[in-house]
Amino acid sequence: MSEISTTEGANSQLGQCLRAARQARGLTLKQVAERTGMALSTLSKVENGLMSLTYDKLLQITAGLKMDIAELFSPAIPKPDPGRPVTARRSVSRAGQGQTITTRFYTNSYQCTDLIGKRMVPIMAEVRARSLDEFGPLLRHSGEEYFMVTHGRVAVHTEFYAPEILNEGDGIYLDSTMGHAYLNAGDGPSAKGVCLCTSETPDLYDQLRRIAANAAPPLDDDELPPL
Repeated sequence: MSEISTTEGANSQLGQCLRAARQARGLTLKQVAERTGMALSTLSKVENGLMSLTYDKLLQITAGLKMDIAELFSPAIPKPDPGRPVTARRSVSRAGQGQTITTRFYTNSYQCTDLIGKRMVPIMAEVRARSLDEFGPLLRHSGEEYFMVTHGRVAVHTEFYAPEILNEGDGIYLDSTMGHAYLNAGDGPSAKGVCLCTSETPDLYDQLRRIAANAAPPLDDDELPPL
């Protein structure tokens, strides 16, 4: 028996349940694919309500994740944590401000760097590289990210999918542990976008900063943006 393709939204409940089960275990789609032996693209379609699964495939998921099959049909409702304090943190990002790392092929301006231990890292990105040869190795880091094009066109290359072309206003959400790269696909010298990286890892900003610095011309330690 094989997967059954369906119209978008027809299997939204199964997708929501699978996503909730995955997130409750702190797993990425790639890790679920490794544990279950199912294709990452198939799991992605299921989570997005674009594909149904036969019973044997459902059993394959539950065996790989060591879960009860009922969990795939009754999503857990998260309960508020009354013990979690309100931090009341905030940071204002002004135009032209930010800690910037520039290479020949891209410029990343990290926003709101006065806040440490953030669960998300906002970045203003300028992309100049037009090929993977120029860009270098695909980037990988913890968490997930969203990238939206604000100027020009961007080609998004990922480890498991065909390249996608994004125009102004288009966005993409992806698993950051999957190899990925953003390339300039427009007529101008560069394309621009806003990238939001998220992770439960407290040193995410440090990860991103050093990934960028390793791809840049050599910098002295005192030239790197502060943590």
